[in-house]
Amino acid sequence: MLRIGLRSLLGVLVLLSLSAGDAAAGGTGYRVVKKIPLKNDDGGFDYSIVDAAGRRLYVSHSTHVVVLDADSGEVVGTIPNTDGVHGIAPAPDLGRGFTSNGRAGTVTIFDLKTLKKIGEVKAGKNPDAILYDPATKRVFAFNNDGDDATVIDGATGAVAGTISLGGAPESGVSDGAGNVWVNLEDKNELLRLDPKEMTVKQRLPLAPCQTPTGIAMDRKSRRLFIGCRSKVMAVVNADTGKVIATPAICNGVDASAFDPETMLVFHSCSDGTISVFHEDSPDTYTLVDTIPTQQGSRTMALDLKTHRIFLASNQYGPTPAPTAQQPRPRAPVIPGSFAILVVDK
Repeated sequence: MLRIGLRSLLGVLVLLSLSAGDAAAGGTGYRVVKKIPLKNDDGGFDYSIVDAAGRRLYVSHSTHVVVLDADSGEVVGTIPNTDGVHGIAPAPDLGRGFTSNGRAGTVTIFDLKTLKKIGEVKAGKNPDAILYDPATKRVFAFNNDGDDATVIDGATGAVAGTISLGGAPESGVSDGAGNVWVNLEDKNELLRLDPKEMTVKQRLPLAPCQTPTGIAMDRKSRRLFIGCRSKVMAVVNADTGKVIATPAICNGVDASAFDPETMLVFHSCSDGTISVFHEDSPDTYTLVDTIPTQQGSRTMALDLKTHRIFLASNQYGPTPAPTAQQPRPRAPVIPGSFAILVVDK
């Protein structure tokens, strides 16, 4: 019979406790491993996305899109004249991509290989997030100031219709099987859309989630992961619409992602961290890591081939004192500081 003394048993328990602590903080091994400077690129930024098959990283940047090789990090081109660009939606099966140009109120269509402009479509007021639904081959430009979505036929570039949403849309996601979901950040709601009929099928409350922004989905378990500015992740059953969990996340979330191979859920925040959860089961989630990044790096792109994460990043100067004209001033961007942070193991 194996005999373990009290002192040895206590030592084992301490080691187990330390191991559990390590798993809860830094358990994924992810960290910032590289910084890709884009010194000649100043201005604001928003969404980024990786075309995993085409091996390209698309980064929105004020008036244009910067395109990098997802493996080498080298800049391979730009998509110009996308004033106020927010998002990019590659459609690999069509050989083209789409950008939402907020200030211009348009969607630019470009060739995925050459990056050359194919056409331009009039959208609504301030098209923000943009989504390609492969099931219908339609593009959804979510007009944040127009409370609606412009639906575009991806193959022809023609406007198929407009969906009234009844609130300010943020990020959206498709299950590829006849459903599109989009957050309404001002209503604290999640909408389920029928992309074929171009109608709202469900309006789902997200309480206690407030100001929903990022959204991702595990298509297999039918779970939606919504990053909320109230510092929680709302886990929603896509079939019932029920909020089943609301664990705490980082502050200032703007983007969310899910890796179906590792079963990890990521939320990137402006406080300079990424909250990482493991999907233990469809209804159980464990915080496994809080990755330090850089202050203000709130949007990210996940490469599903390499499991690498890319974050757009600026450095900022001191925040000016509030004035009557600017009661909530923003910290100024330091010129020449724009870069891409690479997060890997």
